[in-house]
Amino acid sequence: MSGQKVGYIRVSSLSQNLDRQLDGMALDKVFKDKASGKSIDRPQLKELIEYVREGDTVVVHSLDRLGRNAVELDQLIKGFTSKGVKVQFIKEGYLLTGDDSPMNKLLISMMGAWAEFERNTIRERQLEGIAIAKRKGLYKGGKRKLTEEQAKELKERVESGESKTQVAKDFGLTRQGLYLYLKR
Repeated sequence: MSGQKVGYIRVSSLSQNLDRQLDGMALDKVFKDKASGKSIDRPQLKELIEYVREGDTVVVHSLDRLGRNAVELDQLIKGFTSKGVKVQFIKEGYLLTGDDSPMNKLLISMMGAWAEFERNTIRERQLEGIAIAKRKGLYKGGKRKLTEEQAKELKERVESGESKTQVAKDFGLTRQGLYLYLKR
C-alpha cells in the first residue's frame, strides 16, 4: 500500500527558521511546530498524528526534531508504526516500519536517550550561564513585555472565557508567556 509522504518540522523557538529541515523534499503535506521537544504536547504534532493513515510515511529531518524525551519518542514511534505508518529520519538514514527487532529497539532507545541527554545538557549549560551572570550582576531576568494595565486586561479576557491561544497571540506572547502572566 502506497500512501502519502508527510513531513514534520520542529524548531525550539519562534525566531528559528523552519525551512532548512526538509528543504527540497517532495512531500504531500508538512506539519510545522515552533516549540520545545521536551514534550510531545505540540499542536502540529497532534494534528499530524490524527492526519496520517496506514501506508503513509512520516518524514522528519532527525530524531531530535520529533522529540527529546526518550519515553515519549518511543511512544510516538510505536503509535505511528502500530497503525501502519512508517517513520523516516533523514539525517540518521533510518526508516522504521514497525519491525520490533531487538536491533531496532536498541537503536531507537539509544537515539532517544541521546536526544534527551543533549536537551538536558543544553539546559544545564543555560542555568550555569545564568548563575554566573547573576553573580556578576549582569542578569536581571527577561524584560516584561506587558504593562500592568495590559496584564490586567489579559487576565480579564482569559477569565471571561476567551481562548488562551488567541489572547496570547493578541498580546504577542507565547502560551507559556501567557501562563506566566496568569500566575502573577
